[in-house]
Amino acid sequence: MQKSPWRHNCLLIEKVKDPLKRRWYAQETINHGWSRSILTTQIETQLYEHEGSPSTNFDTTLPPAQSDLAHQVLKDPYHLDFLTLSKDVKELELEHALVKHMRDFLLELGVGFSFVGHHHRLDIGGEDFYVDMLFYHLELRCFVIIELEMEDFRPEYSGRMNLFISAVDEQMRKDYDRPTIGIILCKTKNKTIAEYAIRNLRNPIAVATHQLPQDLQDELPTTEQLQAEFENAIQLVERHEDEP
Repeated sequence: MQKSPWRHNCLLIEKVKDPLKRRWYAQETINHGWSRSILTTQIETQLYEHEGSPSTNFDTTLPPAQSDLAHQVLKDPYHLDFLTLSKDVKELELEHALVKHMRDFLLELGVGFSFVGHHHRLDIGGEDFYVDMLFYHLELRCFVIIELEMEDFRPEYSGRMNLFISAVDEQMRKDYDRPTIGIILCKTKNKTIAEYAIRNLRNPIAVATHQLPQDLQDELPTTEQLQAEFENAIQLVERHEDEP
């Protein structure tokens, strides 16, 4: 596995005392090609604390080596600020926007992700089901399913993901592939609820959040707001004219 530069490691030993946190910064340095000055800034601004980590059941569903690597590969939140979308964007619109900006999305996902397809059809018991986005991770050597949700995490999302993972493993996974991983991307999540929902499932699932940009149009006043402001302005003028 690629190692971070020696001077970077010296900086990490000097400034980061927690071994787990130090390993995270080292891996992020490799993934993003950070210079020593950028690494220093990321440590001083406490990027690790702000990035957080997804809720997963990897420790009980994956072999130790793959579990450790999967934890390093995933993050929380995923920043989708390369998109231009309104606040009330629908899940399908978000999916199409990510496909349109796939290069940017792959950069945000990190090194190793290869796009397989979106709205991928699965025949389960004679019924059609559709996976939002399907990837293959070259280092993990497994399929990765991403389901996009525009609301807070709900426990039923984990059951649906568990179904999709089982189907992909049965229909697409080859002997040389490792177990398929599912990532549920939600607007927000209650960490405790998410961890309870996936704890006893047999398939590896992660729950993370996405951060969408606010469209400039959402920050502009509506027609009704403009009309109200106009009427208020007229009333103020009339009051001023009536004053002696």
